[in-house]
Amino acid sequence: MKTRFNTYDLVCSVTELQRLIGMRVNQIYDIDHRTYLIRFQRSEEKCVLLLESGNRIHTTGFEWPKNIAPSGFSMKMRKHLKNKRLESLMQVGIDRIIDLQFGSGEAAYHIILELYDRGNIILTDHEMVILYILRPHTEGDKIRFAVREKYPLDRAHNEAMPPIDEIHEHLQKAKTGESLKKVLNPILEFGSAVIDHVLLKATFALGCKISKDFNITEDMPKLILALEDANNIMDNAKKSASKGYIIQKKEARPTQDGKEEFIFANIEFHPLLFEQYKDQPYKEFDSFDATVDEYFSTMEGQKLDLKALQQEREALKKLENVRKDHDQRLITLEKTQEVDKQKAELISRNQTLVDNAILAIQSALANQMSWPDIQVLLKEAQARSDPVASAIKQLKLETNHISLLLHDPYEESDEESELKPMIIDVDLAHTAFGNARKYYSQKRSAAKKQQKTIESHGKALKSAEKKTKQTLKEVQTIHSIIKLRKVYWFEKFYWFITSENYLVIGGRDQQQNELIVKRYLRAGDLYVHADLTGASSVVIKNPTGGFVPPKSLAEAGTMAIAYSVAWDAKVVANAWWVHHDQVSKSAPTGEYLTTGSFMIRGKKNYLPPSQLIMGLGIMFRLEENSIERHKDERKVKAVGEESENVDSVIEDDKEIELEGDSDEDENLEDKNALNPIHEEDHLEPESCATDNKDANKDEGNDEEEEEEEDDTKCQFPDTQIKLDLSGPKVKLHVDNNQPLIATQKDAEENVVYLGDDKPVIVNLPIKEKRAKTKQKVQPKEPKEKIEKSDKTEIDNKKIEQPVLKRGQKGKLKKMKEKYKDQDEEDRRLSMLVLQSAGAAKEDKKKNRSKDLSSPKLQGKKKPNVRMNVPAPSAHIIDNADEEDTGPTPEVDMLEQLTGKPFPEDELLFAVPVVAPYSTLLNYKFKVKLTPGIGKRGKAAKTAIAVFLRDKEISSHEKDLLKAIKDEMLARNIPGKVKISAPQIQKLKK
Repeated sequence: MKTRFNTYDLVCSVTELQRLIGMRVNQIYDIDHRTYLIRFQRSEEKCVLLLESGNRIHTTGFEWPKNIAPSGFSMKMRKHLKNKRLESLMQVGIDRIIDLQFGSGEAAYHIILELYDRGNIILTDHEMVILYILRPHTEGDKIRFAVREKYPLDRAHNEAMPPIDEIHEHLQKAKTGESLKKVLNPILEFGSAVIDHVLLKATFALGCKISKDFNITEDMPKLILALEDANNIMDNAKKSASKGYIIQKKEARPTQDGKEEFIFANIEFHPLLFEQYKDQPYKEFDSFDATVDEYFSTMEGQKLDLKALQQEREALKKLENVRKDHDQRLITLEKTQEVDKQKAELISRNQTLVDNAILAIQSALANQMSWPDIQVLLKEAQARSDPVASAIKQLKLETNHISLLLHDPYEESDEESELKPMIIDVDLAHTAFGNARKYYSQKRSAAKKQQKTIESHGKALKSAEKKTKQTLKEVQTIHSIIKLRKVYWFEKFYWFITSENYLVIGGRDQQQNELIVKRYLRAGDLYVHADLTGASSVVIKNPTGGFVPPKSLAEAGTMAIAYSVAWDAKVVANAWWVHHDQVSKSAPTGEYLTTGSFMIRGKKNYLPPSQLIMGLGIMFRLEENSIERHKDERKVKAVGEESENVDSVIEDDKEIELEGDSDEDENLEDKNALNPIHEEDHLEPESCATDNKDANKDEGNDEEEEEEEDDTKCQFPDTQIKLDLSGPKVKLHVDNNQPLIATQKDAEENVVYLGDDKPVIVNLPIKEKRAKTKQKVQPKEPKEKIEKSDKTEIDNKKIEQPVLKRGQKGKLKKMKEKYKDQDEEDRRLSMLVLQSAGAAKEDKKKNRSKDLSSPKLQGKKKPNVRMNVPAPSAHIIDNADEEDTGPTPEVDMLEQLTGKPFPEDELLFAVPVVAPYSTLLNYKFKVKLTPGIGKRGKAAKTAIAVFLRDKEISSHEKDLLKAIKDEMLARNIPGKVKISAPQIQKLKK
């Protein structure tokens, strides 16, 4: 299989890539340590150029897997080449070296790509001084390829063909019988394929040999014409773009019904259909660049096809071996019967001789002669030509046998007997007839065995054929599943989908932690971490920007704890979460942050301690027509109705959720809370939680402070929302002065589930609050009137105005008259138009400073009112790669995956997932993982074995599970584990 460019390929590629000149470098990536992608852009036109050291250069339209963190060479190229224009792309001389120049004058930089030997990629400045090199080395004594050395452009060859005299001289020096192509290839720059092509066109035989098929004196003129033709081919390639051809090989693939079908495997690519490949199958392309892209991009798929073909051939070979073994066994049994029969007949016909031989040896043994003495006695008798002694050829006294050479005594000299002379082992414990009977018994036993073998032949062959067909089917199915398998973008991280359909991702190392925050942490997302060494940076993707339920937070916290030292230490710990805008990469003055470390500004919200119980489960990708059956499979569950989400009040795209919590209000911070906290994996845990006892002691002080307040509105600095507790209803005001009202009845019914089905009732006891704050309130309205009012508000969907003060009634009357024709939508749009971004920002700063400086608001115990509003468009994180911010996980994409498939579902492939065990409770295939001593790979294999033994598993599900690669199963398991599942002990035994 061809894997690298030759000179002719390179000339054609350079000609076609001239279209890139004038385009600017947008970004540079690396696939591996030898392969790099340069993304070009010119107005709306985009193009990606692939460079592989030593092998190839071409544009690509396929999506190649980029490295998670760019390499040092990528960063160096980004620094010097980004936003530079490609000024020239040319071949250095006629060698397999390409020079790409970016920028002009003294600001120019060059990328030198070498496609010979082990290859190289070199970055130089405008004077060709090496700034960075992929493979430093030395050629000879003088030429050094290293940083700060000058790149030697003058060493390249400039002529594709040497003078004719030199070629003639080389041919004369060649050995007789040496291949003509082998002699020409080192001195010509055309490449072996072009040489073969022109030699065939010049009527030379393929692989012609010197002094045999090629006569130097006679055939030299023809050879010169052929080489001129090769030179013309090279010149034409430099002037115009070439077509492309992929040469294929026909491979027979067996099918289940015993017939054969054919697949075509790519073996070579060329810019011209050469003479030697005209009779082979090929694919034609309009451009050589597209040909190379197709060839290399489908190479992995071709390898999978060939691997499947090899497995199928092995399965058929096993079936053929079964047939051959059966036939061989029958032949062996027939021969055994024939030999045993002959031995028995020879013993019977030489009865006297056999008995005498047995008697002689038995007599010697009876006289207590030693075995060497018996041997000596036997040799003496044989010397005397004793007929009995002459028949004995070997003594096997250790097994109580002797070997006799027996002839047929009744054969006539002129006729050929059926019984050939034969050496037969005779047992000294039996007579001649006893030995003959033994051989006859062996013959009968072999005959019975032969009959049984013939009878069982059909069954054995049928079983082998059935097994082979099943193997062929499995290979084909698994091969199809692997080719169909879509690798999701989040699978390169630790990941899982919560019980309420939120995607959670976590970093495997410091580089991935950095990447997750910089590229994937967006407005509305939550950042979860733990104060433990090695804890992963976890992000809960929340594209809607709505309220994230406590259960999902707890599951994400369990993940953060599990991927830390807590797993091996078997320590239960707390995780914490913050909003996306509290995470920053900007360090305080005089400090710096290492890779994977971030600043957390503001208060950390601690989660309950997480148990170290993870699970390995299997999710299945659903066909489009099966997704509807699993709609709302993972969603927020409330008391009474599982299909009902937590109640919320929404206006102007701002969502307010009420959450009962005994901790301090997350939005009430003191001045010190704004100081940046440097969070790194190796720092000691820093507790932000308060002691409940201390909080109870301070409750009396809180009440006294509340008495001093003039108004009854609590301001929350981070969210700009005011809570009005003065009336019979809870009034919530946002910064656009439109009140948001949650009735007492609604508040009392607001219930959220935490983990393990422990409900936390969220309510606001307004009467107690009024009594505690001892504020002046308006006279109570009758209870019936309040209920009637609530009902009217819900039916008419009107927003109740706050309690009016003196002088406000007349103003309100005028406003109603003025805006009587304005509906809710008009009012909302008007407020958006009139709102000033600058004023809002200034007002926010004012409210923040006011709230933080007020001693009355510090240290209070309040119901935790959780406000989720769409985050500002500006992001605090400094993005390293703004052009590639990563994909947004759509809810529809998550809906395609299910852990509990129905029998009627169409499943495409299986995806292994490691998640907190509570998340996997409803999955069909799951095992529990806890800290232990078992290795990850063995645990993964055991889990698959458990799944395959499931009584309810279908055959298609078995195929999908078998198609999962072992490394995909084990890579997300936290560490050494103990695996738990029903009946697992039986499986282990």
